Amino acid sequence: MPPLFANVVLRRAVRAFVPSLALVGAAPAFAAAAGIDGRQLSLWWIVPFAGLLLSIAMGPILTPMFWHHHFGKVTAAWAAAFLIPFALIFGASLATAEVLHTALFEYLPFLLLLFALYTVSGGIHVRGNLHGAPGLNTAILALGTVLASLMGTTGAAMLLIRPLLRANDNRKHRAHVVVFFIFLVANVGGALTPLGDPPLFLGFLKGVDFFWTTRAMLWPTLLTSGLLLAVFYAVDRYLWHQAGESRVKALDPTPDSRISIEGRINFLFLGGILASVLASGMWKPNVQLHFAGNTIELQNLLRDIALLVIAWASWHFTPRRVRAAHHFEWGPILEVAKLFAGIFLTIIPAIAILRAGSDGAMHGLVSLVTGADGQPRNAAYFLLTGALSSFLDNAPTYLVFFNLAGGDAASLMTTYATTLTAISAGAVFMGANSYIGNAPNIMVKSIAESRGVPMPSFFAYVGWSVLVLGPIYVLLTFLFFR
Repeated sequence: MPPLFANVVLRRAVRAFVPSLALVGAAPAFAAAAGIDGRQLSLWWIVPFAGLLLSIAMGPILTPMFWHHHFGKVTAAWAAAFLIPFALIFGASLATAEVLHTALFEYLPFLLLLFALYTVSGGIHVRGNLHGAPGLNTAILALGTVLASLMGTTGAAMLLIRPLLRANDNRKHRAHVVVFFIFLVANVGGALTPLGDPPLFLGFLKGVDFFWTTRAMLWPTLLTSGLLLAVFYAVDRYLWHQAGESRVKALDPTPDSRISIEGRINFLFLGGILASVLASGMWKPNVQLHFAGNTIELQNLLRDIALLVIAWASWHFTPRRVRAAHHFEWGPILEVAKLFAGIFLTIIPAIAILRAGSDGAMHGLVSLVTGADGQPRNAAYFLLTGALSSFLDNAPTYLVFFNLAGGDAASLMTTYATTLTAISAGAVFMGANSYIGNAPNIMVKSIAESRGVPMPSFFAYVGWSVLVLGPIYVLLTFLFFR
């Protein structure tokens, strides 16, 4: 039996940050999180972040065994490569404040939502099996795409990836099925609600109306999803015929059987997650708690506590045999916790430089999103948000461009609605461009590999996204963001 979730995920997630706090020194008091002045930072400060991304990309290819056993240590080393020089130059107090602020307001809320969705969806087991023919695979991807906006990309991905792998475990060609699953279920499908994907969740917390997202993103999402499903069906059918699986059914280690659902109590817990997220955005008691120079809104604290309670209830009330049948394991979420601890830390200077706008080292990039008349260039917002979301993680990238566009939710939902739609679409859709663009991507890859699926390398996967998603992005730009 796996250890209790609190003793596994949260303990190791906190451990990912505790060494960082130690590295910057035991300051007598935490400084107020006033933020780094990005105007003082050169591009050299993003080297640790780039190094971590390169390690994630090349580690599994060049040294797979070393990476598998020591990726947490590598991540911590890159975090130290940023934090130690920063503490020495700018002071331990500021460095500690930045780490604490990042942990409280970005990393932990991000991880807790993913963790709750992962735990709850992992308690739902789809028993039985169907044969993974092109029509069935397309139907599963379509179902997952719809569910992603209702239960989050993490929840939908964790619910359906194992049944999909089981349905295709007798097929010669399987990697493409997982690749399109990442495209659709782990990314594009989450574009219609703030619960669907972390960037939209952050926008919701900034004041974007829950259902504005649904209205604004409906047609881009329907078009993108429809095209991807059509392309997948064509590719899957071609490979199915090429391998002769349409004529001779290969030996199936999991023969076809009646479908049933176990752990249905977790659908109630999914409703609880939805209610917690909605309440945190709609209920404003104007009660603030102060901790180490940071101000925490009561509704956000209660939301995070509720997510932990829901995850505990799911673990406690779901029979162990259901999770065992679902092959539930903590490995994928632990991998996400460790890698994204490093990403959220080393991304601090990159975000600060971008926030400096025209006065920062990336002033050339920032100037691309504003025309000579001072109006936003929506196509540039879509493409640049997406390009950075492909590798910087789409949640903090969304916040950068949200603030760059003014940061006022009321005006962004009205006067500059197209700009906010472009930012939202770029962050959500292009999170599919690499394994590290969105947290569920890594989880799905990890689960697929544990089931014997030879997944594409980091750069091979990027090649898939360029070939399949690239033309769709061009079409979206022409139709919606000119």
